[in-house]
Amino acid sequence: MASGDDSPIFEDDESPPYSLEKMTDLVAVWDVALSDGVHKIEFEHGTTSGKRVVYVDGKEEIRKEWMFKLVGKETFCVGAAKTKATINIDAVSGFAYEYTLEINGKSLKKYMENRSKTTNTWVLRLDGEDFRVVLEKDTMDVWCNGKRMETADCSRSNKKCSIHSRHGKAFSNTSF
Repeated sequence: MASGDDSPIFEDDESPPYSLEKMTDLVAVWDVALSDGVHKIEFEHGTTSGKRVVYVDGKEEIRKEWMFKLVGKETFCVGAAKTKATINIDAVSGFAYEYTLEINGKSLKKYMENRSKTTNTWVLRLDGEDFRVVLEKDTMDVWCNGKRMETADCSRSNKKCSIHSRHGKAFSNTSF
């Protein structure tokens, strides 16, 4: 220090009085609706370093530093059913990149189109509490707020099905 004083410039410690926020290279964010809920997938890509970071619902799933190959794929699982997801990284021109998400080997758009045919989803508010109920038509599985529910007599031969919450309330008496 120029004054010859041995005390640090900053009183508590030698760090500046401000904190540098985490630097991110966030390039893509997707919301993916699965039976157990809507999951947020975030992708960071350092286009100079090749760094790749995948977050699912805010939790870091993949981190790769200093990759020399800037294009490629990152595959990981999403949700309770461990659904396969892949982020494709493609160069479009120069240092511009395109990021696409595949779910179970299909583009996100195709997956969601197919899913709208194979599931019914309801969002209900009962006694001030929100419930997201999903019926998977192909397996007859019922999910409520991210948990697979036990159901009784929900078969294709039975034209009506009652789905009960943990409080014993019927969510629906629906035909399909």
